[in-house]
Amino acid sequence: MTQIIEALDDISARYDALFVDLWGCLHNGLEPFPDAVNALQRFRAGGGKVVLLTNSPRPRASVEVQLEQIGVPKDCWDTITTSGDSARAAMFQGVVGEKVFHIGKKDEEGFFTKLKIIEDAADISLVSLQDAEGIVCTSPEDPLALPEVYRPQFLYAKQKGLKLLCANPDIVVDRGERREWCAGALAALYTEMGGESLYFGKPHPPIYDLAHRRLLALGTDYPDHRILCIGDGIATDIQGATGEDLDSLFISGGLAATETKTVRQPDPAALDAYLGAAQLTPRYSIGFLR
Repeated sequence: MTQIIEALDDISARYDALFVDLWGCLHNGLEPFPDAVNALQRFRAGGGKVVLLTNSPRPRASVEVQLEQIGVPKDCWDTITTSGDSARAAMFQGVVGEKVFHIGKKDEEGFFTKLKIIEDAADISLVSLQDAEGIVCTSPEDPLALPEVYRPQFLYAKQKGLKLLCANPDIVVDRGERREWCAGALAALYTEMGGESLYFGKPHPPIYDLAHRRLLALGTDYPDHRILCIGDGIATDIQGATGEDLDSLFISGGLAATETKTVRQPDPAALDAYLGAAQLTPRYSIGFLR
């Protein structure tokens, strides 16, 4: 059974590093959560390291700019790991070919800027679906439209045997009070239709490997039992932590606020029912990071 805690400070002495989700945990896409910022600042003041671990399809430099724009202070984190970076590395290693069809927004085309750290990187070019060797999905073009609008394109792609690289496994995200579809919803539809989707963000191993490398680049190498994963995605943050055998802190007031009846803290019975249905047991739970 998960332990409901009052604040990160209750357990922070047990950990040297945090892998922290962004949306629904540190900010809502429009502004930071002050209590969450303060909690991470206190953790760092005590000598801990904070890795922001996000399923954003953007490179980490772009995410850093985004955080600055919405007012997340730099002193509450040490480094950033994105599913976009993990997926880009795989793309430039040629996992979906060199001629790719992009599903996403215009401002996400920085995803295709060549990575210098990949030797003999594939020469990626953006082409029509008819000419493509594979698909790269960074996000739906319209995050409010149902994923079903892509069914005709996906039927054609499946018949051609194209693989789909998903740069963000999240199904939905809450931008303020508005819920939006993410690339993971499209990848799930493509898989459901019989296509092959490749994932590189949470809960899949490549992004955790990259997060460990980011920690190492800070001059630290902590054992797994000294790392805590924090997030509001049961199928991403918590499932990913479980798969990596890392402790986790579930933020019930994010995506699952309704199901867990979270006001300040989750209703214990509703939380147990939600976690039971997911067949996952985070070590700790809290309404909101504080």
